[in-house]
Amino acid sequence: MELLTGLRAHRIVAIVRGDDADATLRTVVTLAEEGIALIEVSLSGKDALGVIRRARAALGPAAVLGAGTVLTAEDARAVRDAGADFVVTPAVCEGVTESVRLGLPVLAGVMTPTDIVAAQRLGADGCKIFPAAQAGGPGYLKALRGPFPDAPFVPVGGVDAGLAREYLAQGATAVGVGSPLTGDATDGGDLDALRRRARAFLDAVRTSPDAGR
Repeated sequence: MELLTGLRAHRIVAIVRGDDADATLRTVVTLAEEGIALIEVSLSGKDALGVIRRARAALGPAAVLGAGTVLTAEDARAVRDAGADFVVTPAVCEGVTESVRLGLPVLAGVMTPTDIVAAQRLGADGCKIFPAAQAGGPGYLKALRGPFPDAPFVPVGGVDAGLAREYLAQGATAVGVGSPLTGDATDGGDLDALRRRARAFLDAVRTSPDAGR
């Protein structure tokens, strides 16, 4: 799977984490059914590796499933074995280097220009600006475009549908969306409401200006 191609085509990564593994799996499957093509299951959720395995079995080999909160080399190997197609880290860490070594596409978590340079040197496919809201929101992304005009950026953290449009207008390759999309679904909440949120986010990213990233 060519991660950057997928990010540029679909413009959104769903981030799924929860304390109920069965509800988390239902959330992943529902998002896929609604057309969310890139889904990340965070290792901070309950039985995340099991959720990835079960989602892979339910959705088949064509589904694009990622693993998030990958911090260590052991994490990277475990998510590869569970069936993850790509890796997302919260920082420039051992999870990045091992994922690159394993041939897994990786979005490395960054906050500063120093982080961005380090992630690029390690071979990360893109940079997850995290936490994006605390870093300065769309204005910070715009500022980063000066020294890093071609870097693939994916802002994550507090991204609602309106902010998704703003980030994409400022040149984000895609946005990562967690609780504003998943809501209470990972705790057994309303899946119909989840479907409505998924459609709203898909509409937001599809109608956002294309900044060519």
